[in-house]
Amino acid sequence: MKLWGGRFTKGTDKTVEDFHSSISFDRRLYRQDIKGSIAHARMLGKQGIIPPQEADIIISGLEQVLKDIEAGKAEFETGAEDIHMNIEKLLTERIGDVGRKLHTARSRNDQVALDIRMYLKEEINETAGLLITLEETLLDLAEEHAGTFMPGYTHLQRAQPVTFGHHMMAYFQMFKRDIERLFDCYKRTDEMPLGSGALAGTTFPLDRTAVAEELGFSGITGNSLDGVSDRDFAIEYCAAASIIMMHLSRFCEEIILWSSAEFRFIELDDAYSTGSSIMPQKKNPDVAELVRGKTGRVYGSLAALLTVMKSLPLAYNKDMQEDKEALFDTVDTVKGCLLTFTPMIKTMNVRKEAMAKAARGGFTNATEVADYLAKKGVPFRKAHEIVGRLVLDCIARGIALDELTPEEYKRVSPVIETDIFEAIDIENCVNARSIPGGPAHRAVMESIGKGREWLQQINRVLTSGGVLDSI
Repeated sequence: MKLWGGRFTKGTDKTVEDFHSSISFDRRLYRQDIKGSIAHARMLGKQGIIPPQEADIIISGLEQVLKDIEAGKAEFETGAEDIHMNIEKLLTERIGDVGRKLHTARSRNDQVALDIRMYLKEEINETAGLLITLEETLLDLAEEHAGTFMPGYTHLQRAQPVTFGHHMMAYFQMFKRDIERLFDCYKRTDEMPLGSGALAGTTFPLDRTAVAEELGFSGITGNSLDGVSDRDFAIEYCAAASIIMMHLSRFCEEIILWSSAEFRFIELDDAYSTGSSIMPQKKNPDVAELVRGKTGRVYGSLAALLTVMKSLPLAYNKDMQEDKEALFDTVDTVKGCLLTFTPMIKTMNVRKEAMAKAARGGFTNATEVADYLAKKGVPFRKAHEIVGRLVLDCIARGIALDELTPEEYKRVSPVIETDIFEAIDIENCVNARSIPGGPAHRAVMESIGKGREWLQQINRVLTSGGVLDSI
């Protein structure tokens, strides 16, 4: 008989039972469910809602159920619907009718809300930890290549020279924002909903704060209706994950381009590449392509959650069972991508010569000529026009700006002296841009230093047992 079956005179149809059951995917919440139940039972005993000795029996039984599950000795049943009722069934089989008292002053509605929040708090920490490792790798690459020149692009056309280190620090800033978004998501996930009941709380004298403290929550939810029906925190994680995946996808797109014969800026390690079944010469950037492809999968989960929640009246509705698969898949996908992506970029070979050659092509130093003229008093728009004509002439002749003679420069503007060649040297072009956030070696090293300080602050909090919202 179902644990809720008193109202019914007929059993559930087998097709409905299979359709209704969520144990196939929510079984991963068993640890959170048992931990939450232990805290709930302990509070029931301390509050005198059930005899303390019975609370102890329930706690001991739950601990044994946990051991059985982790040892592979417990079997979950589709007929028991979900992880919550499966665990209660296993508990009652072990300790008898006293196990039926566990659900006093609790609904599956606030129970599942608790489990998901506990699960997601852990996964936010895990995701942030993987991003921190990625950030450390980016800082190492940036420091190693603070003087490795490459072209910067707009519209995928060579624009101005930068360094590979500066390019890596751009991604560092992106993933820094991702970590900060996870911090914010953690704060809103870190509210304990147990005690909300089905929707209207309970008449029993619960100590919600004690349960929250035992389970490591910083506070309790403020409204019982919202406590059971809120999934904003799950949507927020999927939104943050979607932005993480967008950043990874952008990076992967560049890796795919850079590893092509047309660019040859990098070569991926053999361990993070694959071959072709028919073309023996191929070395494919499949890891990067898969990460790029899986981005759409995470976007889909976010869209699914938003769509599930968009028209639900208060409070709990069965539609909300659809939150878990989307959330679980997002967590698994993001973590899987980060676990593979970081060592891929850590082991790639950066072809400095190819990057430097490209940096010297495509008239990437044209802006320096215009700036040179502007510093000599030529209005910038006029300087822009002069350099445009110079570039057009160079293209027609198949030469670069630094191949023009001093006399040819003089013909377009009498203010140009021989120091123009120093101004348009690629290394000088880059290092002259030394303002904070710029590509100059000094500016990049300062940015790296600030990045390392930021990561040290985070790691100090995490290694001391703190939580993300402390940062």
